[in-house]
Amino acid sequence: MTESAPAWPAAPATVATPEPAAPTADVAVLIGRFQPVHRAHVGLLHEALRIAPHVVVVIGSAFHARTPRNPWTWRERAEMIRQALPLADRDRVHVMPVRDLYDLPRWTAVVRREVQAAAARLSAGPAARLALVGHFKEDTSAYLRGFEGWSLHRVPQLGVVDATALRDAYFERDGLPVDERLAGLSTLAPASTLAMLRDWMTDPDCAEMAAEWRALRDYRAAWASAPWPPVFVTVDALVRCRDQVLLIRRAEAPGRGLLALPGGFIDVHERLLTSALRELQEETALDVPEAELLAALRQTRVFDHPDRSQRGRTITHGYYFDLGNRPLPAARAGDDAAHLEWVAIDELLALEDRFHDDHFHLLDTFLGLLETGGAQA
Repeated sequence: MTESAPAWPAAPATVATPEPAAPTADVAVLIGRFQPVHRAHVGLLHEALRIAPHVVVVIGSAFHARTPRNPWTWRERAEMIRQALPLADRDRVHVMPVRDLYDLPRWTAVVRREVQAAAARLSAGPAARLALVGHFKEDTSAYLRGFEGWSLHRVPQLGVVDATALRDAYFERDGLPVDERLAGLSTLAPASTLAMLRDWMTDPDCAEMAAEWRALRDYRAAWASAPWPPVFVTVDALVRCRDQVLLIRRAEAPGRGLLALPGGFIDVHERLLTSALRELQEETALDVPEAELLAALRQTRVFDHPDRSQRGRTITHGYYFDLGNRPLPAARAGDDAAHLEWVAIDELLALEDRFHDDHFHLLDTFLGLLETGGAQA
């Protein structure tokens, strides 16, 4: 007996083409991750185009590594958006990629600054009327409170479908024939997104993301019977020497092949600093006496953003060690590190989209890699 393929989520309500109307804003703003673009997104885009001559689409998680939560680059998502629009409207839509900053006030300030600068260029003046377009829900829309002075253009929710459910169904169907894998998607995503998903099936990244998705599914399933959602505690060690930092490449999912700081889960009977020193030794065999490392400890920080890890609620304690200008100590990959390398600090920004979870953010916090917190690379 053949097991039936998982069902797709319910389709959104049909989006009727609105009657043309006089613009009520100079620039409409739509914020999202678009992973991938689905019919509800298209409905919001059409409404934004209806109320303003120009639309700025803010694409979040723009410079993140490919993961099951972020399978497509911001450029691929920008192309999804462009292809989903009529030819006549494509030049009216302007994409603005924004990185994950894991700091809501900082992120809001970046979005405000970049959108207002774009709006001033598009509407030929600094007093552009901005309208924020979207489905506004109390539990997921707290970030919208940071855009005082912009009008809110509320659009009724178009069905219950969301991009997370689409990604889950897409990756769960990995290995099925193309038509079976995409069966039902046409009711949820525009034909242009469907064509992109079909083409992407032949990309090695697709198979890698499906494998990562399965690993994460199994990881969460192991904790599904817990009486409450688990909260994990980890440690990460940033070791600097001669303006270089010691990084590993992960050997296993999640994040297989991605750059990361040495670290891991604390043992039940360990103190946090003890755990950080142990993980550093297990993953790098760093040839530095413990006393020298302790003397080199410069900062400790807690990183507790709820979405920082795909594995679930994971709070990490970061330790920053600066060994100064001594010769680079010997090190070798061990434990779950496939490889390790010393990387110059001035090369880290160019590697942003190759880091596991929020490890680029950890580096930025300790080293100030994003001096202005800019939206775009």
